[in-house]
Amino acid sequence: MSSQRARTVRRVTLLLLVAALTATCAASLPDSDPPAWRSPGLIGNGGWPFARAAVSPEEAAGASYIPGSSVLALPGGKARLIPFGLTEPETVRRDDPRVAEAVRADRAWLASGTVPGATPADRDAAGRALLDLRMLTEPNGASTASWYGSWNYMWPRDGAFAAAAFAVTGHRADAQRVVYFLARAQAGNGLWAARYRPDGTAVTDGREAQLDSLGWVLWATWFLHRQDPQAANMTTLWPMVRQAADRAAASLRADGLPPPSSDYWERPASREQAPHAPTLGVCAPILAGLRAATSLAVDRGDSDEAQRWDRAADRLAHAITRRFAPYGYPRSPVPRGLLDSSITFLAPPFSAASPDVLASVSRIGARLRLPSGGVVPGERYGADVAWTPETGLFALSAAASGDTAAARGWLDWLIGHRTSLGSFPEKVDARGNQAGVAPLGWTSALVVLALAAERLPLPVPSG
Repeated sequence: MSSQRARTVRRVTLLLLVAALTATCAASLPDSDPPAWRSPGLIGNGGWPFARAAVSPEEAAGASYIPGSSVLALPGGKARLIPFGLTEPETVRRDDPRVAEAVRADRAWLASGTVPGATPADRDAAGRALLDLRMLTEPNGASTASWYGSWNYMWPRDGAFAAAAFAVTGHRADAQRVVYFLARAQAGNGLWAARYRPDGTAVTDGREAQLDSLGWVLWATWFLHRQDPQAANMTTLWPMVRQAADRAAASLRADGLPPPSSDYWERPASREQAPHAPTLGVCAPILAGLRAATSLAVDRGDSDEAQRWDRAADRLAHAITRRFAPYGYPRSPVPRGLLDSSITFLAPPFSAASPDVLASVSRIGARLRLPSGGVVPGERYGADVAWTPETGLFALSAAASGDTAAARGWLDWLIGHRTSLGSFPEKVDARGNQAGVAPLGWTSALVVLALAAERLPLPVPSG
């Protein structure tokens, strides 16, 4: 085989390997960074429908966003953007009127809601996160994990958090589009596929439906309804809510827990410490979803549904306490169960505060924390790389629980470890460098929610 052909084969093999990887908070990636996903951010056009394009590390050198926009200011009086009406980026003079048009549009969208944060650095991070979420969200409401390859899909879980971030900042039309996308995507059995293409079609790659999606979509729908009842119109959304809540309630087994299922780690239940038991990453979101559905039913005056879902939530809550609490709330309910960040799903803003749970959140966060300051997804996870979504979960939990000092610690680390353009990457290596695709929608949403929770208490579905 010639050297040129060998290089071609290696290149194609690498691209296929990268494309096969899942875009989740617990996916593993090759040691060498494929240059294509090392983009430190996106540029856009400020208009509707949105167009987005990745910025290469070379383009980003010496560049920065024009404040409050997704237009890149380049050295030498240039700017890079996608002019409104086009789909490909162009480099133009900074005084080109299309630059001012795009900047005005982005700033007007931010100003139509709120940008949370107590300091200029906080607000800069929140504004960038919101603009990134906007560019990751298609006009049909598909809010993708990121822009590249196997990340360019919508997970119901990620979409739920994007909807909540839009809702809490007053961008409720954007939140509505995401929730309505999820309502349209729901299958007749009440479940959602593991992920969806941006056009709304389910990805059929052998992955089973992930039961935690039931909880996350119900929680996000309730959250939007609390922020703006008109945006989460129950006349339209009630069939989705009823199907999802009934499916969640019916899934509970004799012991009060749901069956085993993949969760946010995106791995089959057969690889867990207790393959025949559900993880906390499944149980806790379903509990939040049942509490949220109960609240929605009460608001509608549907007492039968409210009582049925409330009873199911109580059964599940007692089962979680009985099965997980004696072992310190590990990922799987077994002695010496490994700890992971799903403990945060039992704390505000997903469940009412419990001293035992809050103490466990603090203890587990400290256990998972790396010397660099971020966390790994769980014990014995592997590489010395911090994952920003899990770090964001601890930030949100602390902020929503009123632990200001802990929240600032997590948030300061996240804000201090953005890409060179200020976007949140999926991972950060031991040297503090971007080690995963950016921007990551889930982390962006978590930071926005955490910064909002520092200012005003977030609603919590309670039983």
